[in-house]
Amino acid sequence: MINDHAQVNGIKIYYEIYGDGQPLVLLHGGGSTIQTTFGNLIPLLANKYRVIAIELQNHGRSGYRMEPQTFSQDADDVAALLQHLNINKASFFGFSNGGHTCIELALRHPHIIHKLIMAAAPYKRSGFIPGFFEGMNGVTIDNMPKPYHEAFLALTPDKERLQIMFERDRDRMIAFKDWTDDQIRSITAHTLLINGDNDVMTVENTVEMYRLIANCRLAILPGIHGQYIGELTTSKNGKKDAAAIMPLIEEFLDS
Repeated sequence: MINDHAQVNGIKIYYEIYGDGQPLVLLHGGGSTIQTTFGNLIPLLANKYRVIAIELQNHGRSGYRMEPQTFSQDADDVAALLQHLNINKASFFGFSNGGHTCIELALRHPHIIHKLIMAAAPYKRSGFIPGFFEGMNGVTIDNMPKPYHEAFLALTPDKERLQIMFERDRDRMIAFKDWTDDQIRSITAHTLLINGDNDVMTVENTVEMYRLIANCRLAILPGIHGQYIGELTTSKNGKKDAAAIMPLIEEFLDS
């Protein structure tokens, strides 16, 4: 495993590289680190692909900006990091907010994308489960899952930085703006959409998104948010859940 920081668009972005083969970039969910989202999946993916796992701005070991956090900035940071690594084209796997960054990558940097996997990434406010945004109003860091607290502080032992990360993630979601149908329709990369049947993104919205993207496949899996990839806070059988989804991922990436 290689781990390092790269100076990207004015801040340091942390990344890890595992395995060999075709490059596959992993983009974690909000409030998360590489390991909390993908820790159970990386060892399996690294058996076949060159996995580049990134911690996005404000998260984990990456730097932060004194300005609002945006998915477009995340996308630009990812594109610049790949340029730093001399990777011209890669496939991308984004979970939750990482999937939203994938949407912006497809709109802003389509030339670097081979294939896209997006899990639980609604493209409009109505695609979230009822009550999601109401629940965001007034939340504090005490509402953040404790494993996310612990994971962040284990990597960056700075409670002020943790608070910044939490507020940037929360405020970005409160201000969430829809992508238009035409923007989603403009995605040309071969895409796999994954959603749980009891996820934060409704199944109906996932199907709608699937119908807008021309080269798209769809998988609705049993479980809640991230359970199907072995995500730390939602999966009770992390390694087994990660192993169960691997044939689906491999079949899509290798076809």
